[in-house]
Amino acid sequence: MHIERVRDAASDAVADYARLTDVTLRSTHEPEQGLYIAESAKVIRRAIDAGHRPRSVLMEEKWLAGLEPSLARFDVPVHLADPDQLEAITGYRVHRGALAAFERPVQPDPEQLLATARRVVVLEDIVDHTNVGAIFRSVAALGADAVLVSPRCADPLYRRSVRVSMGTVFQVPWTRLPEWPEAARMLHASGFSIAALALADGAVSLRSLAADPPERLALVFGAEGDGLSRTALESADHIVTIPMAGGVDSLNVAAAAAVVLYALAVDEEPPHD
Repeated sequence: MHIERVRDAASDAVADYARLTDVTLRSTHEPEQGLYIAESAKVIRRAIDAGHRPRSVLMEEKWLAGLEPSLARFDVPVHLADPDQLEAITGYRVHRGALAAFERPVQPDPEQLLATARRVVVLEDIVDHTNVGAIFRSVAALGADAVLVSPRCADPLYRRSVRVSMGTVFQVPWTRLPEWPEAARMLHASGFSIAALALADGAVSLRSLAADPPERLALVFGAEGDGLSRTALESADHIVTIPMAGGVDSLNVAAAAAVVLYALAVDEEPPHD
């Protein structure tokens, strides 16, 4: 690595970090440029430990000593900036003090990913990056094997998703599925039963599913507000609902995913590190 001090917040050298708060811009720019942004020293280290390659780093000098062992083997620029410069570049106050631009890894083929999985989570058109990151964290903690996202689902490698996931997005295998019904054909061909989480007439209780789950199970969660599409529901083998009390009819999608994964893992005791 080589150290460079930021002299001009508008410099092309730190262009990867400009206007990070503009979700529409970044959601298009980062995949097209083959990069994503990781925030905080912990997340940056987890990305490197997962084999991802940084192409530059932007940080306050006080974080350098903690990250130097991870960065030392890479020939990358490390841009040092004070807090005001970081805010001028990114558009927000960077409380965690360290950002890195990483090269995006190649996404695995969904059929190859499904071939070795037993339980997967499918996210259909979830647009909130915070929810996507929180679901990845639950998947990592509660033992599902992979996450598959729809073509219009928010980017799991968007900065906010990565941060909320606490870097677990790097340890959970994931890729994008094709549209329904092709996605259903792919899941069924790999031996998966599809369980869609939704409020619907005739839905079975999560307790019933957890009592005798299929050997290979795909759990499908839908967009905030609208829920799952009609095509997703028609593709499912089971419609499943979480029993509720107190007049509440549903949970936030990230909370629902955690409840479902925990209910299915209770009898399996996920391994501890």
